[in-house]
Amino acid sequence: MTKHRYQTEWRVMEYDLAATLESGQAFRWTERGGCWEGVVGRRWVGLRQRSGTGAIEAETVVEPGDWGWLKDYLRVDEDLGAVLESFPKDPPMAAAVGTCRGLRLLRQETWECLASFLLSSTKQIPQIREGVRLLCERFGELIEGPVGGDRVFAFPTATVLAGVSEGALRECRIGFRAKYLKGTAEVVARGGLSLVEVGCLSLDEARERLVSLPGVGPKIANCVLLFAYGFPRAFPVDVWVMRALRELYFPGRGLMASRLKRFSETHFGPQAGYAQQYLFHHVRMRAGRVVNRRGTEEEKLYGD
Repeated sequence: MTKHRYQTEWRVMEYDLAATLESGQAFRWTERGGCWEGVVGRRWVGLRQRSGTGAIEAETVVEPGDWGWLKDYLRVDEDLGAVLESFPKDPPMAAAVGTCRGLRLLRQETWECLASFLLSSTKQIPQIREGVRLLCERFGELIEGPVGGDRVFAFPTATVLAGVSEGALRECRIGFRAKYLKGTAEVVARGGLSLVEVGCLSLDEARERLVSLPGVGPKIANCVLLFAYGFPRAFPVDVWVMRALRELYFPGRGLMASRLKRFSETHFGPQAGYAQQYLFHHVRMRAGRVVNRRGTEEEKLYGD
């Protein structure tokens, strides 16, 4: 018996689906035969982008309702032109937009985003994906997927991971990060920090709450604030963004990290987080190290 597939499509101006899903924001998307397969919440999702029109086709195998949950995740209604217009008018930013135009930010579920970025420190993308995959397969709930496809799992909840031993988490190939993942899961599971309430705070207050969690520093906090909560001024600074700032804005000057941080907080305007993602993806593409669809790369993607 063939499982029913529910389908829809959106005609979106300037949306580069591949760049968006490959740009280091999320770690559960895999391209198979032109279809991007992933999990959003508790639903398997398949995404395709039509050549020519650029329309995004979506499908799932469970009742999708009005598809608002996926539109919100993909941010298809966002006015990208207005976002790009807010960027500083300087040559490095213009080059990044020219290279990456159509790249969008996602809006992910907060716990999955936080837990995933806790695994990212000093890791390469394939290693992060592998850790996330193993966590889901071992501790996530089995959900419906397409007939004949691989088994599909939801991301494990904080409550579930709080009850898993550090040793069992280490078996998911996440190393020392297991301690921080378990510790943060315990805080969230017992209500020591409400991830819902974090989204109601100011940017500075929300960042302060997140960095109080085990293993969460400013970079991880800003990733979550940008990719899950949608704080537009959250500006994650990792090794690649630091490299972009030094090479593109201050070549040969050897500025200290503190000076670069102050620059990033004031130069990039009301959509600084979006600008950061364009710079991040641009400098990786310039270096010839952008993630390819086979999931192979060599660079250390994230750093403290």
